[in-house]
Amino acid sequence: MVEKRLYHSVANQILELIDSGVFPTGSRLPGERDLATKFGVSRVAVREAEIALQAQGRIEIKIGSGAYVLDASNKALNGLPKVGPFELTEARALFEAESAALAAPIITDEAIAELEKYINIMSGEVVTDMSADEADEAFHMRIAQSTNNHVIIFVIGNMWKMRTEAAELQTVYKSVCDKDGSHRQDEHTAILNALRNRDPSAARAAMRAHFTRMIEALLVASEEAAYEEVKRKASESRSRFTLTQQLH
Repeated sequence: MVEKRLYHSVANQILELIDSGVFPTGSRLPGERDLATKFGVSRVAVREAEIALQAQGRIEIKIGSGAYVLDASNKALNGLPKVGPFELTEARALFEAESAALAAPIITDEAIAELEKYINIMSGEVVTDMSADEADEAFHMRIAQSTNNHVIIFVIGNMWKMRTEAAELQTVYKSVCDKDGSHRQDEHTAILNALRNRDPSAARAAMRAHFTRMIEALLVASEEAAYEEVKRKASESRSRFTLTQQLH
């Protein structure tokens, strides 16, 4: 217990030096021996502190080279890893498809009624204090809860935290969901029907189809953003070229 508190203390001291600018972004931390001497601890405590900081996304340990300070924007979100929309959607497709399959044979009529209510909120047929996005999350979490497996509930819950709390992911998902509202309702209805029929295979397939379409929409959004960036750079180059011609 004392050793555990010790490496936490070392990690916090290193973080203070990073945040104060003593170890700026991109710099290499002093070696384990130097840090151990500086903090009056063992090299083991320093090594464990650095592993903890790497898990938080604050440093990167390169074997044979040392530990390097990362940009603060790479730090973990409330203990969760920093991920991109494709990586997260891929993981959600895997876990939530199996979650639906596990829930199908044992889901209750009460849960089915809840899922139907959430779809009606998403479609706008029912107006409540709950937003469409909140109803979407409640729909998926109710399926996870219906598995009665606390590990599945925990994993899917944390993926939703990444989805809703990371600003970058919020922006990407919002742009996709705003364009594909009708698809969202149809896909959730297909999932509900499979669960209502207590059909694990159909529930798995319907959930996979939902996320496959979402990944396709993310690809389109990514391509559109890249195209707009190319047009912006081309416009800037054209303006500079025109100005140069006028000066001559």
